[in-house]
Amino acid sequence: VQLQASGGGLVQAGDSLNLSCSASERTFSTYAMGWFRQTPGKAREFVASIDWSGGRTFYADSVKGRFTVSRDKGTVYLQMDNLKPEDTAIYYCAADSEPYCSGYGCRTLAHPDYWGQGTQVTVSS
Repeated sequence: VQLQASGGGLVQAGDSLNLSCSASERTFSTYAMGWFRQTPGKAREFVASIDWSGGRTFYADSVKGRFTVSRDKGTVYLQMDNLKPEDTAIYYCAADSEPYCSGYGCRTLAHPDYWGQGTQVTVSS
């Protein structure tokens, strides 16, 4: 089972990037998926998630209004607009393993079961 993330890069403050993450198995279309990020010396933090249907999305306060999470079956996207230097991090996609989950914990990826390899996002001021 693999989650393959892509789309990171070096941009300037105010620019946009779109990350994508594709799953190797079709069953991921039934799982909640989303994104975390991590900077050196800090714990990995939740960024955004989307439930299996795509009907509910969840965001960290720090990215609300600037980032948009979406999905197409087993592929999850993160559209990042108005990027700030503090958004610089390695971004990881993640997924739960409970099919069609409806609980808040699994939809917000409280305990992800799958992780992608990470993609670097660097925002210069």
